[in-house]
Amino acid sequence: MAGRINDDDVRAVRNAVPIDAVVSEYLQLRPGGGGNLKGLCPFHDEKSPSFHVSPAKGLYHCFGCQEGGDTVDFVMKVEHLSFSETIERLAAQAGITLRYEEGGYTPGRQQGERTRLLEAHKVAAQFYTEQLGSAEAETGRAFLAERGFDQAAAERFGVGYAPAGWDHLTRFLRGRGFTDKELTLSGLAQDGRRGPIDRFRGRLMWPIRDITGEVVGFGARRLREDDNGPKYLNTPETPIYRKSQVLYGIDLAKRDIGKQGRAVVVEGYTDVMACHLSGVTTAIATCGTAFGGEHVKILRRVLTDNSRSEVVFTFDGDAAGQKAALRAFEDDQKFAARTSIAVSPGGMDPCDLRLAKGDEAVRQLIEERSPLFGFAIRSFVTQHNLETAEGRSAALEQAAPVVARIKDVAIRHEYAVRLAGMLGILDERFVVDRVRQLARYAAQGGAGRGRGPGPGRAAGGGQGGQVPGRGAGMPPAGPGPAGPAAGAGGPALYMRTPALHRERELLKLALQHPELVAPAFDAYLADEFTAAPYATVRAAVEAAGGVAAADDGAAYLARVRDAAPDDGVRSLITELAVEPIRSRREPDAIYAGEQLAGVRLAAVDRRIEDVRSTVHRLGAQGPPDRFETAQRELWTLQQYRESLRARGAAAL
Repeated sequence: MAGRINDDDVRAVRNAVPIDAVVSEYLQLRPGGGGNLKGLCPFHDEKSPSFHVSPAKGLYHCFGCQEGGDTVDFVMKVEHLSFSETIERLAAQAGITLRYEEGGYTPGRQQGERTRLLEAHKVAAQFYTEQLGSAEAETGRAFLAERGFDQAAAERFGVGYAPAGWDHLTRFLRGRGFTDKELTLSGLAQDGRRGPIDRFRGRLMWPIRDITGEVVGFGARRLREDDNGPKYLNTPETPIYRKSQVLYGIDLAKRDIGKQGRAVVVEGYTDVMACHLSGVTTAIATCGTAFGGEHVKILRRVLTDNSRSEVVFTFDGDAAGQKAALRAFEDDQKFAARTSIAVSPGGMDPCDLRLAKGDEAVRQLIEERSPLFGFAIRSFVTQHNLETAEGRSAALEQAAPVVARIKDVAIRHEYAVRLAGMLGILDERFVVDRVRQLARYAAQGGAGRGRGPGPGRAAGGGQGGQVPGRGAGMPPAGPGPAGPAAGAGGPALYMRTPALHRERELLKLALQHPELVAPAFDAYLADEFTAAPYATVRAAVEAAGGVAAADDGAAYLARVRDAAPDDGVRSLITELAVEPIRSRREPDAIYAGEQLAGVRLAAVDRRIEDVRSTVHRLGAQGPPDRFETAQRELWTLQQYRESLRARGAAAL
C-alpha cells in the first residue's frame, strides 16, 4: 500500500512551483490587468480569453466555465492525475524529495501509474538515443544523413534507434525496476510467445512529447527491407498517449508560436526537423492521424487564437496532399486565426525542399503562403467542366458556400467577385448576391441552433467577449442571480448585479488586499451581506482568522479556501481572489473605505426600513415602552446613516 506524502512536503511543493510557470506550459498567457494573466481556457472551448491566473495569489479561475483553484488543482485537472501523482510530478520539477509516511518510501512501487509510465518512456528515450551510436544503427545514421540531418540535429530532437533484437529494451527496463505489466501498458512492449517483447525493433525512433516536454510515445521509421511492418509505426493508445491529442514538436515550438502568433502544421517528423533547422521554429506535426478537433484545441491555446494570429498548413502537391488540405479547411471555422496553405513547387515537402534548395527555400515556402479558402475554392472549381452552363452552375453551387464561410466581409466580397471571374460568369452581382445569401442563411441558422459564430460574423465576436463599459481587464459578466448553482444545495456563483456591486468589491478586497480593509472588515457581520454566497464567504474569512491575521497572502487564501463548507463556495472564493478590482486606479485606502462605507450604509438602510415598519405597527396598537425603544433606535440609525453619508469610512 502506498504511503501518505508528508504534509510539510506537500506544503513545500505548493509553495515552490509558481502557478504562472505551470500554466504557461499549457497555454499562452498575456497580461490581464490588476497583476493577473489571462489566456484561452484549457478546460472548455472559447473564442475570447476568460481564464485568469493570479501569480501573487497562486490561484487561477475561468470566468467562462467556473473552473478554478491552485497549482495542484490545475495539474490534477489538466493531466487527469490523482493528488499524489500531481504532488510527485510538481516535486520532481522543483527538485524536492518527498517523504512518505506509513512505512516510508519505496521507489517504483508507491508512484502513481501515470508517473511510472512517463518515467519508463523517459528511460526508453535515453536508451534509444544511446543506441543510435552503435554499429547496428549505421543504417539509421545514414537515413538521417541522406536527409540532411547530422548528429547535432539528431541530439536536438532526441532521435534514437531501437535494436533489432526481440527484447533489448524490455530487459533494460526490467533492470531499472519496471514490471512486465508496466511495459505492456506503456506500449513499449507487447505480448510474445514467451513473455513481453519490444514493440519497436530495428527502427529509427522519434520521441513524441506532450506540451510540457514529457515523453509520452514514439514514432518509429522502418529501415530494413525485411521489416514487413508499416513505414511509420507509432505507440498505440495508452493511458498517457492519445494520438488525437498530441502534436509532434509542440514542446519545442510553443514559445515561438506564442511570440510570433503563427503556427506551421507539417506532415511528418522529418518535416518538423527541417523547418526548425531552417529557422521556421513554429513547425509542428500530427502523429499518424489527420489534423482534427483535439489538435485545434491544443493549438488555439498556445497560439492565443485571434484574428491577428495565423495557422499555416503545408501539404504535398499530390492528390493525397490536396485531400488533406481540404480536410484541414473543414476545421477552418474552429480558428479565429487566419488559415493559409503553403505548397512548394514540384510538391516537395519541407524536408525534401531543404535538402534540394537549402534553408532559405523552406523559409520562403512559408512566406509565400496563400489563404486556405482560396486554395479550397480553386480545388472545387477545377473539378467541373466550365465550358458548359451546367458545369459552371455546379461549380458555383460548390464553391459559393466556401466563399460564404470567409470571416472578413470585405475579403468575402472580393473573393465572390473573383469566383465570378473564375467561372466566366459575366453577371458579378448574381454571384455576390448568392454568396451574401448563403452567408446570411448560415449565420441565422447557426444562431437559431445555439451554435458559435456563423461564417458571416467577425472573428472573436462570439460569447465571452468584452462587455462594453466594463473596466479594463475585467472578465466577461456571467448570468445574474438565477445563474448556475455551485452544486446540489449550493449557492449561485454569479452575483454581479449592480445592487450587489459593493459587497462583491469588498470581499475581493478582503481576499486580495486584506491590509486595506483591516481591521474594520472583521467587525462586519454575515447579515451585512445580502447575497447568501457572499455571507458564506464572509464566514469563511472569519473562520480563517479574519483579515487582521492575513500576514501572508498565499497562506491566508489557502486558509480561507480550506474553511469553505463545500466546493461551490471554494470556487467562489477563488473567483473573487482572481477577479480584477474594478477601481480605475490602483486599489488604495480611499477605494477600500468607499466599499466599507457602501456595504455598511446599505445594511443600515435595510435596518431603517425594518425599524420603520416596527414603529408603524407599534404606534397603532403596541406597548408604549416598545414603541419608544423602536423610535430611539430609528433615530440612532438615521443619525448613523447621515454620518456615513457625510464622513464615509471615518464614521465606521
